[in-house]
Amino acid sequence: QVHLVESGGGLVQAGGSLRLSCAVSTTFFSIYTVGWYRQAPGKQRELVATITGSGNTNFADSMKERFTISRDNAKNTVYLQMNILKPEDTAVYYCMTRSPLGGDSWGQGTQVTVSS
Repeated sequence: QVHLVESGGGLVQAGGSLRLSCAVSTTFFSIYTVGWYRQAPGKQRELVATITGSGNTNFADSMKERFTISRDNAKNTVYLQMNILKPEDTAVYYCMTRSPLGGDSWGQGTQVTVSS
């Protein structure tokens, strides 16, 4: 079973930055697709960004200019650097992994609140 622990959320003013981290407990991290989703109050969970084991990234259009996703396979960790944050970025951010066999695992989420 894959275990994910997110960190780095918090309260930030509009225009500020945050970096989220997600530590993943799996021997096969380097071949997993990993990424971030978010869910704002009253809204469906939506894609933020993913990164494959080979480093290919996929972003939601509204975030690709401000957010960066990266991974450190030596540390089994995926990062989300968020810049120029806006109040509409306020949400719970969830880390996820997808194994090559297709099974998904999720973290417990970390709250990001952007004040105007």
